[in-house]
Amino acid sequence: MLSAQTFTTFVIAAFIMVVIPGPTVLFTIGRAMALGRLGGFLSILGTALGSILLVVGVALGVGTVVAQSIVLFTVVKVLGAGYLIFLGIQAVRHRRDAAATASGTVPKRSGARLLGEGFVVGVTNPKSIAFFLAILPQFVDLDAGAVPMQLFVLGTIVVAIGVACDALWVLLASSARAWFGRSPRRIEALSATGGGLMIALGAFLLIWSEKPASV
Repeated sequence: MLSAQTFTTFVIAAFIMVVIPGPTVLFTIGRAMALGRLGGFLSILGTALGSILLVVGVALGVGTVVAQSIVLFTVVKVLGAGYLIFLGIQAVRHRRDAAATASGTVPKRSGARLLGEGFVVGVTNPKSIAFFLAILPQFVDLDAGAVPMQLFVLGTIVVAIGVACDALWVLLASSARAWFGRSPRRIEALSATGGGLMIALGAFLLIWSEKPASV
């Protein structure tokens, strides 16, 4: 059982990690700007599910294997970055389709697809992997036992904080989309901007060389 001081310190560390713009934040902003509020919230749910899977992996010890293997970590990073670039390119290519929805109707896209896209981004997020592997274990009380459960609970708290912060980003980004949506040219530029944001993020992740510390 964590002490009140330790728990407070953990929440602060988790909040700082979440608010610093990373793959999920920029992905969420890009989705909300390109697809509207519903698209943003579905993307949040998808990334949250992906993050929960990471938490489970860390709790069960699978994450430790990835942390100790530069090859596996690099594969995860490249896959995540490549997928973001793909989504960004798609957003830029179909920007005229977005412009056709200037009346306020978002482009048609199934909820399952949005959840799936968010899931891939969440489960391959190097920032989350690094945090879960390097930071979570430092707050575990070994004397209390049930270490996997402690890791899971701590990781879930991080995900919950992330969902709350991302929801705020969705509201802000979707509001900006509504303003731009009054003009077909604005919404076209907006969709391209959201796509460009994801392309830039993917490119950044490809050259990001940090490897999480061993647990």
